[in-house]
Amino acid sequence: MINQQFSENKGTISIALVQEALIDATQKGFDPHHILNQAEIPLELFHAPKARISVSTYAKLWTEIANVMDDEFFGMDSHPMRRGCYKLLSKMVMHTGTLRNAIEQILQYFNFILDDFSSKLIIDENYAYIVITNKLQNKRMFCYATYIMLIHSLICWLADQRIILNQLQLKCDPPQDDQDYRVRFCEKINYQADENYLQFDANYLNIQIKRDQKSWYEFIKNSPENLLIRFKNPLALSSIIRKQLLSISPCEWMELSELAQQLNISEATFQRRLKNEGMSYQQLKNDIRRDMAIDLLTQSTDSLQDISDQLNFQDVSAFHRAFKKWVGVSPGAYRDLQSIG
Repeated sequence: MINQQFSENKGTISIALVQEALIDATQKGFDPHHILNQAEIPLELFHAPKARISVSTYAKLWTEIANVMDDEFFGMDSHPMRRGCYKLLSKMVMHTGTLRNAIEQILQYFNFILDDFSSKLIIDENYAYIVITNKLQNKRMFCYATYIMLIHSLICWLADQRIILNQLQLKCDPPQDDQDYRVRFCEKINYQADENYLQFDANYLNIQIKRDQKSWYEFIKNSPENLLIRFKNPLALSSIIRKQLLSISPCEWMELSELAQQLNISEATFQRRLKNEGMSYQQLKNDIRRDMAIDLLTQSTDSLQDISDQLNFQDVSAFHRAFKKWVGVSPGAYRDLQSIG
């Protein structure tokens, strides 16, 4: 039962990204409490530093901010990106032939719509670069990440595959926690760099685009949720392990040595690769159980005892302590806040 329920688990998103999303809206005079209420995010969770919300809830927030501000870029540019701009762009580039043509048109479109960024495609032997130039001061990471996500998700959809990013170089200071960004984009993100760019293999540029009206409709219908989860980095070891653990019940999870052997990786390599991704095996298991718990608390009526048993805790008090440590509030309080929200 549990592996079927969570095999498509979408993970969760840090409350820090909710706070980031609302910064410019608040500065421009929009009521953040109204936006949070419409997105069904309780104020108590918004102020809980460790809290996380479901991807679908964050997608609601994205849509609500865009609707309230009439700006699909959260008010982070001098010129608003009016509602419908992304829908129009995706429809325009469906029939551009190759991915290279599509990227060039996408960048031209954003250069026209937004005032604070100017981007161009550069090809250097085996690598392609999307170089982003700030026309004014440097932006914060959340702004660059949103801009890159809008571009990257669209080209992944056009190519009908993940365009694997080799690295991101950004001028901005690192955020306090960039784990969500590394999961979404790539392991190698360098901050305080001399220029802003994302790098990927140039051979992707030759991909022939084969999209039709039906596939376009599905892409738009499921956005912005698609932008957040559909094109995560599948090659990260943490992604491979996450997929494996989600396919079975937590009571069947293997020890590190057993899983490393099954994946045909030495324990040292296993631990080193996870460390390079800012992760450990124990943290990964904790994160998955946390996300499962959030899912069950918000999407089911199962008792806390049932949830504790499904997640293989020794007893409900152990589940209570772990959840409060992960999220900052008890599981019962989290469920109550969600029902209030």
